[in-house]
Amino acid sequence: MTSTTNLHTVTPTAHMQAVFERQAATALRLRSSTAAERIAKIRKLREAVIAHTEDWYQAAYADFKKPPGEVDLAEILPVCVEANDAIRNLRRWMKPKRVWPTMLTLGTTSHVQYLPRGRCLIIGPFNYPVNLTLGPLVSAIAAGNTVIVKPSELTPHLSGLIAKVVREVFTEDEVAVFQGEADVAQALQALPFDHVFFTGSPAIGKHVMAAAAKNLSSVTLELGGKSPTIVDASADLKLAAVNIMWSKFANAGQTCIAPDHVYVHHSVKEQWVDLCRQELRKAYGASLGEQQNSLGLTHMVNARHTTRVKALLDDATARGAKALAGGGVVEDACFVQPTLLDGIPADASIMQEEIFGPLLPVIGFGNLDEVISSINAGPKPLALYVYSRNPSAIDQILTQTASGGACVNHALLQFLHARLPFGGVNNSGIGNAHGHYGFKAFSHERGVVRTQFSLAATLFRAGPVPPLVRKLLKTFIRWV
Repeated sequence: MTSTTNLHTVTPTAHMQAVFERQAATALRLRSSTAAERIAKIRKLREAVIAHTEDWYQAAYADFKKPPGEVDLAEILPVCVEANDAIRNLRRWMKPKRVWPTMLTLGTTSHVQYLPRGRCLIIGPFNYPVNLTLGPLVSAIAAGNTVIVKPSELTPHLSGLIAKVVREVFTEDEVAVFQGEADVAQALQALPFDHVFFTGSPAIGKHVMAAAAKNLSSVTLELGGKSPTIVDASADLKLAAVNIMWSKFANAGQTCIAPDHVYVHHSVKEQWVDLCRQELRKAYGASLGEQQNSLGLTHMVNARHTTRVKALLDDATARGAKALAGGGVVEDACFVQPTLLDGIPADASIMQEEIFGPLLPVIGFGNLDEVISSINAGPKPLALYVYSRNPSAIDQILTQTASGGACVNHALLQFLHARLPFGGVNNSGIGNAHGHYGFKAFSHERGVVRTQFSLAATLFRAGPVPPLVRKLLKTFIRWV
């Protein structure tokens, strides 16, 4: 694999400005690009991603020891799903959508036209750099935009490879990549982009939104939060154990939609925890050493994030929490053991902050109303997971809580469903992505009316409104 760019060399602002200005002419030209032209680019991007499979493996392992299986499942596959969905459906998405007239606009024809937003900025995260950077890029290209991409500086090998792949597929006038530290992202955000797509933490998302507001740029913010999981007394405990252990500890818990904490009914809690221990031993080994050397466990992305997660663990145990499984940390290897924690007081830091690491608080409950109240007391999460075979309990949870997405008797699957909107709500995000929703996120929906004869045309004229017209308005105003 080729060497990566030195990320500590700040890209000159003048170069950013020049590329941004050159993309203006391209953005105007792309307004009239055809579905066939856009599909050809998406297909070329997909083929380049697949062609570099071995390079993705090497880069992901170099950045944080991410196993090849996770690269296949959580990096390459979602990009290909996104690309294939656009290839199959883009012609239909681009067609103007006819809108039937209202009573007031009888005699007109109307439609919604999908126009590219123009020049777009995509800021990618470190946890799934390929998936969460190139996936939005597919949507932006499908909608006919130019794009500047800022991948994460925390995964330099993967970011360097993203830049290489983009250069193979696009010219800088259409898609460009700028690598670097946070100052590069800040310099880019000062430019008047037509749309900004950011994936990351709610804290940074607020800064991105504030910067976009200075230019009145529209935004899509894919953020995170403390996604709760509920295992009730009726649940298939084996399924819940196997699935939650995978969904929580994949990518070392560095997943925006990973279960953040789990509520388990008192009557099945001990049995469920025992099944979880069995699954951890089977999947990763029993000891700290075995798990550290497991080929199935990603490490933390860097020392700073390792220290942050260790501090959450230390604070919880200092306040009386008990490790039901795991609890080990090897700081110089950036490794945190998959850990189940019990007896955590409500004021512990781990119950206040998004964990984004392989620590899972387990909270016993007896009354579902208490769980729902606890969920509603916090910011709306990006995801909510329910394990239950009780239809009324499932309906109660889904009706009485709010979250960006939800999954019943599984986790993370909502992300892979290309025909569902993926996004948060309030603190966990703004706007949606994936499939048709991603296309619409990078499109302006323009309403167009063609007038032949309409009631409105007879009403709206210069000068005082005639008495007869006023009388008609008073008669029909509640019906039009």
